[in-house]
Amino acid sequence: MKSRIGFLIFLFVIFIALDIYSYFGMKLVFAPKFTKLFNVFYIATSLLTYFSMFRIMQVYTSNPSIVKSETLNLMLGFVFTMFVTKLFFSVFLILQDGGRLLAGGYNYIKSLIGATTDASETFIPERRKFLTTAGTVLAGIPFFSMLYGITKGKYQYTVQKTVLSFKNLPKAFDGFKIVQISDIHSGSFDSIEKVRTGIDKINELEADIVCFTGDLVNAEKEEIDPYITTFSEIKAKYGKFATLGNHDYYGSYDRNDVSAERKYFEDFFEKFKKMGLDLLNNENRKLTIDDESIHIVGVENWGAGHWFPKKGDLTQATNGISDDNFKLLMSHDPTHWDEKVLNFPMKMDLTLSGHTHGFQFGFQMPGFKWSPAKYRYPKWLGLYQEKDQYLYVNRGFGFLGFPGRVGMWPEITLIELRVG
Repeated sequence: MKSRIGFLIFLFVIFIALDIYSYFGMKLVFAPKFTKLFNVFYIATSLLTYFSMFRIMQVYTSNPSIVKSETLNLMLGFVFTMFVTKLFFSVFLILQDGGRLLAGGYNYIKSLIGATTDASETFIPERRKFLTTAGTVLAGIPFFSMLYGITKGKYQYTVQKTVLSFKNLPKAFDGFKIVQISDIHSGSFDSIEKVRTGIDKINELEADIVCFTGDLVNAEKEEIDPYITTFSEIKAKYGKFATLGNHDYYGSYDRNDVSAERKYFEDFFEKFKKMGLDLLNNENRKLTIDDESIHIVGVENWGAGHWFPKKGDLTQATNGISDDNFKLLMSHDPTHWDEKVLNFPMKMDLTLSGHTHGFQFGFQMPGFKWSPAKYRYPKWLGLYQEKDQYLYVNRGFGFLGFPGRVGMWPEITLIELRVG
């Protein structure tokens, strides 16, 4: 608790510094004609931001596992938006001010050696209104983008369709439709009705199977309770399968008490059953159509980062499967594919992962994708291929931290299997 309060106070101090610095920078743009109007607007938005910060601190320090309300998420998103916007603008000012300081230092040195007789050159040049105006306009891009992200973008469910061909796919599964969702993070949701619009889109796809690849909650198992009925409405012809993500292990229980851990996860796993999800913890299921079969394999979380749980066990999960069987693997963290799956003696034809969220910010269009996630994860979004093995990374159904999405809209993936 003390570390959380200390971190929030640190961010508060940083924000005040950015706020003051941005104020004097933007004031130049609106002076002198609109100075009073600018002052009123800037002070009003700053007060709203500080009120939101105070309210967020109050809620999180008293009950950090609270179910989010739309108002709280809007406050949190507004603070994020103002912080990023003022940070962006401040960086622009710092670059300009750095040039001014260099020019001032150069002029001062010239005056010392008598290279100029103009006393005005010894002073630091004024900020250029044109450059500051350009910075203000550019800062409007993240401002309005993030406002859209926290009000509309976080529930802007999009369907990504992919067709994949496999030589070893049984003919009975030609045209088989897999719908993948990942990273629900139910503790961040603030509207059952808006979540249901995503469920409706899933059901419109008429999936043969639905695969959920982990992170049902942010931390506590109770976060999913208000949404159990909603997610139980997902339909699939041959079953709904799930696996665990790193956040699913972060619940509150006595880590030194084995019975407490067992009781916690028994209750948590029961919630999966209530939603009709078959949870595969290092297990597999045989799916048969017209006497031909494929195997659905699910591993617990395994992440390359030292702070992520490494409970995934491919050897245990593939027990009883032959190498020539077609295998669909669900593994939450895409780093597992590079680190373990590709080197595993038994080939995994298709691996489904999530985890990255596409950092909830970026761009995706035909032939091009970008997000800060690419600098953290080698495989961060979409389809990847290594010889005859495929990995698909879903950008997530929910959101975490920043209560919104910008460009990286919540995803529902439809993969159609073909014999080829």
